[in-house]
Amino acid sequence: MKRAQPLMALAIAIGLCACGQQEPPDAAAAAPAQAPAPAPRGVDAVDDARLVAAASEPESWLTYGGGYAEQRYSTLDAIHTGNVAQLGLAFSYDTNTTRGLEATPLVIGGVIYTTGSWSIVYAVDAKTGKEIWRYDPKVPPETGPKACCDVVNRGVAAYQGKIFVGTLDGRLVALDAKTGIPLWEKVTVDQTRPYTITMAPRVVEGKVIIGNGGAELGVRGYVSAYDAASGELVWRFYTVPGDPKQPQENPALEKALPTWTGDTWYEIGGGGTVWDAVAFDPELDLLYVGTGNGSPWARKIRSPGGGDNLYLSSILALRPDTGELVWHYQTTPADNWDYTAVQHIILADLTIDGQPRKVLMQAPKNGFFYVLDRATGELLSAKNYVEITWATHVDMKTGRPVETKIANYDDATQVIKPSPLGGHNWQPMSFNPQLGLVYIPANDIAWAFGLEKKFVYRPGGWNNGNDPTTGDAIPRKDVSGRLIAWDPVKQEARWQLPYPQPWNGGTLATAGGLVFQGSAHGTFAAIDAASGKVLWETPTGTGVIAAPSTYELDGEQYVAVMAGWGGAFGLVGGDASQAANEGAGGNKNSGRLLVYKLGGSAQIPALEKLSREVSAIAGELDPAHVKAGNFAYHRWCAFCHGVGAQSGGVLPDLRTSQLFFSDALGPIVMEGQLLSKGMPKLSQWMTQQELDDIRVYITAKRNELAAQQAAPPTRASAGGN
Repeated sequence: MKRAQPLMALAIAIGLCACGQQEPPDAAAAAPAQAPAPAPRGVDAVDDARLVAAASEPESWLTYGGGYAEQRYSTLDAIHTGNVAQLGLAFSYDTNTTRGLEATPLVIGGVIYTTGSWSIVYAVDAKTGKEIWRYDPKVPPETGPKACCDVVNRGVAAYQGKIFVGTLDGRLVALDAKTGIPLWEKVTVDQTRPYTITMAPRVVEGKVIIGNGGAELGVRGYVSAYDAASGELVWRFYTVPGDPKQPQENPALEKALPTWTGDTWYEIGGGGTVWDAVAFDPELDLLYVGTGNGSPWARKIRSPGGGDNLYLSSILALRPDTGELVWHYQTTPADNWDYTAVQHIILADLTIDGQPRKVLMQAPKNGFFYVLDRATGELLSAKNYVEITWATHVDMKTGRPVETKIANYDDATQVIKPSPLGGHNWQPMSFNPQLGLVYIPANDIAWAFGLEKKFVYRPGGWNNGNDPTTGDAIPRKDVSGRLIAWDPVKQEARWQLPYPQPWNGGTLATAGGLVFQGSAHGTFAAIDAASGKVLWETPTGTGVIAAPSTYELDGEQYVAVMAGWGGAFGLVGGDASQAANEGAGGNKNSGRLLVYKLGGSAQIPALEKLSREVSAIAGELDPAHVKAGNFAYHRWCAFCHGVGAQSGGVLPDLRTSQLFFSDALGPIVMEGQLLSKGMPKLSQWMTQQELDDIRVYITAKRNELAAQQAAPPTRASAGGN
């Protein structure tokens, strides 16, 4: 490892000098006693200076992105292209969860700090995997339906003896790093509205930065800064205007107000939530955050008179002391497709046109890779990194994408790429400064966008303004994913590694010439960073969507990753995402922290097997009720139980559920008998007729599945030519 090389050189030099000389009899006694290795510095010693210099402390993983630049690059190189085939499991830690795991583990002072479903925090010994403490914030189960994309959490922040976590129900909690005992807690949202927190907090200049989600259901986005010591609110920046009849909170919002029309946005919320990307440049004293989609998605409903709708789908540069807006760049003006710009932001220094530039890089959902001057927000370049059909290119004079004819779906349903899941979603990229490459977990998914003609705001429900049944129109064969090694200077792919499906894990780049990534089909791999060749791959028992981190302890390098299938595609992807667990051996979803090292020989505990065998239900089904049930199901159920009634393997597949076809269905759905497990009480929104129609629709889908299972195998599936 790089920092050990001077000691290695000294040892070699001493050995060379001793060649040919006989060791004196008392050499052992004469040798000075070797000082014990200093204990690794813990969270108590994490201060502003240490966070700024995080890249020079590769033995730790101090922040969500590895450092303020969020490059997710480690200079550790004990694990490299020549020996990575010797990698094995050092230990695993069971989170006892069955929902998505998205956290990047922090590693400080020999302790791993990570999170699981429902915002539970774990502190684990980084050498043995033994639990030190566990903190359960007791998120009310009725919060689950407010989370558009699973009850996930992306991790914690550490500072001056505290571990900070944002909880799904909108609280920010400071924990004692040694014990996990809460030190302070603040409610950061209006808990009567469908706000959630899934992002990892960041600490910048003594302030905890936190945003929120919920735009699909209808909220107004903002980012807040809280004092790390006391928990007091320091500042808050709203990302979209409020009631136009009232004064706006700051001059930036007054400037944004003319870009909105109508009265929908402030009644529903407007959107623009800050739910993931944060980066910080200490030299420029600029805090960068990404903002989300509009609420509703459909701009004709949201802002019927037109307008860019600032600051939706934008990158904002703020002063960390005050929250003042310095500059903004809007990646998708008048966003119409849920093309958020909250995706991972990376800061780097690049040479462009022969000149050194301090840049900001992002691959947001809309499919373009952006390189901006991070001091001014000037667009330096933009090029699509995946296939897109909603725009032809980004105009370098205006900085605006040039929309195609099919981008507008006001009058007819249009099949468009990327889908609302994006060409790239929250799964973090990484940047290797030696090779100059960004490693993007990319998706290739089309989506049928159709305007909801009679939009009515439904408190507690999805309010995106799209026909809820259109997503079922996309053939599963048109869904895939890949890892792209992207040259941000040339704006082109150096290499691409295809995957059988999208929604693969975030990436980690190391000085050992490697990229680490987990996959949706249930593996964890090390890939040659220069060529894209897979050098090592191991089963994980479930799909992996989180990004790894790496650390060193007692002279050994470790790589840690959270394995647990879920998130947006894991819920709605149907049989396409079901393959995540079937491809991992037909296992039921089970969340774990997996930690690898050279020579590791531990084994993942045996996992429970999946079963989807069903029999058909006899009787004629009224086509009108099937059609009505299709609409009602996709209005109320699909975002948890899967598009087309095909579960992604995270929550129950209703086609195979005994409860669904029992007398318990009404009490569960309409009376909330499974509220403690996160199943909402829907009687306040759904009618009994809708539930009856949904039962008919699911029966039809069950019978289709039974027919598929009963069909004789084709020659190809039977092993024929």
